[in-house]
Amino acid sequence: MNKINYILILFLVIFFGCNKKKVAIENSNPKKDSLPIYLTLANDDHLPFTYKKKYNQKAFDIIMNQKDDSINKINLFKVANRYYNMNDWNGYRETSKLILERSQKSHDSANIAKAYTYLGDYYSAQAISDSAYLNYFKAEKLYLNLNNNYNLAKTIFSKANLQFNESDYFNSEIAVFKALKTLKGENANDLLYESYNLLGILYNEREEFDRALEYHNKALAIIDNQSFPSVLQSKASSLNNMGYVYLNLKNYKQAKSYFEKGLEEENLFVDKPKLYAMLLDNLAYAKFKLKESEGLPYQFYRALKIRDSLHITSGIIINKTHLSEYFASKNDTFKAVQYAKQALALSRSTNRLRSILEALKQIEAVDPKNASKYSKEYILINDRLQKAERKMGEKFSRIEYETDEIKVENTNLEGQNKKLLLIFGSFIILAILLYTIKLQKVKQRELLFKQQQQQANAEIYNLLINQQNAIEINSIKEKKRVARELHDGVLGRMFGVRINLDSLNKIKDDSGIERRLNYLTELKNIEQDIREISHNLNREKSELINNFVAIVANLFEEQKKTYSTKFLAHIDPAIKWDFIDNTVKINIYRILQESLQNCNKYANATKIKVEFKKQNDNLILKISDDGVGFNINRAKKGIGLQNIKTRTIECEGTLEIKSKKEEGTTIIIVIPIKKTQKPTT
Repeated sequence: MNKINYILILFLVIFFGCNKKKVAIENSNPKKDSLPIYLTLANDDHLPFTYKKKYNQKAFDIIMNQKDDSINKINLFKVANRYYNMNDWNGYRETSKLILERSQKSHDSANIAKAYTYLGDYYSAQAISDSAYLNYFKAEKLYLNLNNNYNLAKTIFSKANLQFNESDYFNSEIAVFKALKTLKGENANDLLYESYNLLGILYNEREEFDRALEYHNKALAIIDNQSFPSVLQSKASSLNNMGYVYLNLKNYKQAKSYFEKGLEEENLFVDKPKLYAMLLDNLAYAKFKLKESEGLPYQFYRALKIRDSLHITSGIIINKTHLSEYFASKNDTFKAVQYAKQALALSRSTNRLRSILEALKQIEAVDPKNASKYSKEYILINDRLQKAERKMGEKFSRIEYETDEIKVENTNLEGQNKKLLLIFGSFIILAILLYTIKLQKVKQRELLFKQQQQQANAEIYNLLINQQNAIEINSIKEKKRVARELHDGVLGRMFGVRINLDSLNKIKDDSGIERRLNYLTELKNIEQDIREISHNLNREKSELINNFVAIVANLFEEQKKTYSTKFLAHIDPAIKWDFIDNTVKINIYRILQESLQNCNKYANATKIKVEFKKQNDNLILKISDDGVGFNINRAKKGIGLQNIKTRTIECEGTLEIKSKKEEGTTIIIVIPIKKTQKPTT
């Protein structure tokens, strides 16, 4: 009845505890509070495995939706730890692999090393020793480069523990001392304890019992001098190990006292039921060897029940071997053989060679009829074990050697890559140098071209000035000539006609009328002469004004004579060229030259048209062709187009270029005619 009540109370506690935690989750802010709550619940030993796994998965889902940064990786490690604590090895492995991939992507060496140790722990728990060793070795190299002595020592210790489990005692011992050397100057009592404890166990296996006791005492001294978490039950573990050494020394009384002290540790059964079962079994065995009957065989059975509930196969095998030995001493052969056979069958199912040997040794002792058969099997398995241990030791060495070889190869490849990079860099520098020299030459040619262009502009300007001067000289000469003609010819004749007409006033006959008619005819002739002189003066003024037009006309004539392309030109007569500055005229002339040259060279046109128009207070020059055209956005900004743009800017004008492939090109230049300008002379 008491047992039923206990179970009912336990069920109610778990039920209400789960409900309270569920309410807490529902009332929390999922974005802010859910993650720590889920992680806490996933680590709650009072919850069933399915609940813990569900909460851990929820925590994982939240983390995966967060930014991949250092905090994100810390949280993923927490998820992996919880999978480890609940023995969900698949979840532990996949989470560790994910952290490794993310850390490698972000080149985070510290987290890469930590992920390798997690994977090493996974393979170690699964008894895949070579894979575990490889991951530990990779982590060791990274921690060495990071100068992280604590984690380096911890990883070396993990390797040592792995080597010990594979009975590679010599290399395990070397690795532990290497870890202890690395820990010098570090505040790492937890690792010191683990290292001393492993050395004690190692020397016990090698039957160096004095040294085993020495290091177990060192481990106990650290526990006594430092505050270790009670939940770890480190003291109980060390007391068990000390008792086991005395058990091998056949000092069963001393062994019994250490096992009893270990079992006296507070909350041992709750915190470490596995260790509690081990101490209980060892205590029962020590009592059996001391021929004490108190508590036997109940203590053996209780230890076996705990181990069976926890599925601790290795412990069950030892327990049943002890029971076989116990019942053999009681002459209960049936039970002795029964437990020995069960131990042998279980050890064979695990394929643990050392366990099989221990079981064979026991069954050989309790079943003399089949002793020879078991003895042969013992010899064969012992040979296999030695070969397997030697092979595993060689495999560990090969892993280190091959990994170092890969590292050397990578170093060589890095050296080769550096050489290639240096050569490639030299080529790039040389190419840049040659390009710079070529660019400087191009700039020099451009500068020379601009200088030649400026010189040509000056020559055109001088030509225009000379032409203007020549026109002015001719104009002066013409004026003088007209003045002479007016003075010597027209004025003289008009004076003679006036005198004669005055004299006719005295004559009143028909002869006077006839003479008047003659004089009127003479006046008409004088009038005609004056009109001709006036027309000549007007024509001369027009030539003076339109001299620029004449120069442009010559350019157009040259175009028509030189090229077969149909050429059309129109100059608006409303344009007052005498109000346009000579600098503007020079730039317009050069723009015309450049544009026609581009049309002739590149356009492949059948028709070219040039128009000068006056619109409001602007002079508009439009040059168009029906040639191949070009893509304005992709076309290189050549010197010709750049010169046209520069000259337009000098004239304070605007430039517009319209062109499409196979649709010709149109250049429109708009130059303001300043109202303040005076006519050019």
